[in-house]
Amino acid sequence: MPETLHALRRDYERPPIVSSELASDPFLQFQIWFEEARSAEILEPNAMTLGTSDADGHVACRTVLLKAADERGFVFFTNYGSRKAHHLSSNPNAALLFTWLPLTRQIEIAGAVEKISEAESLEYFMSRPRGSQLGAWVSEQSRVIASREVLTKRFEELTEHFAKSPITKPEDWGGYRVVPRTIEFWQGGHDRLHDRFRYSRHESSWIIERLSP
Repeated sequence: MPETLHALRRDYERPPIVSSELASDPFLQFQIWFEEARSAEILEPNAMTLGTSDADGHVACRTVLLKAADERGFVFFTNYGSRKAHHLSSNPNAALLFTWLPLTRQIEIAGAVEKISEAESLEYFMSRPRGSQLGAWVSEQSRVIASREVLTKRFEELTEHFAKSPITKPEDWGGYRVVPRTIEFWQGGHDRLHDRFRYSRHESSWIIERLSP
């Protein structure tokens, strides 16, 4: 490991979080922090790392985009034949991580995963740009392909196929919702005395606990 990596560090100067200022509802607290990330003009503040594992415990992470969030959970979309989808079919649990480095903040969400309704998936699909709709048809996500030309040729074929008609949603494409059991809010602190607050679901309410950094 290069010695220069040892010296890569920065101290955080944000004032400590006062627990009494946190919202009692983690979804409201998420919305507050998310809007602050948007106001800070962070590139794609809805980008989140999705962690899944298969039935044998093999773990994988990738970046997906949050497309809906409410008291039911956090929604993303994908191909139902993708690696992540195969993982979720055998182990319907996942973790999400939002990392907003300019704000020295992150949010970790962990919980069960469920497919959203076909109607919800269709509504979102129809709101997408035409190129993105075609892309959902082109990509057999996570499959091995011979070259990029395979994709571009298929894109051209589908562009011609749908030239005079609306683009329909592929049957193997749709959304998942992560239903949180815990939501943790982290903010960097001076001398590595970071603030960590974990919301844990307890029946119909949430318990808030401060965690040691």
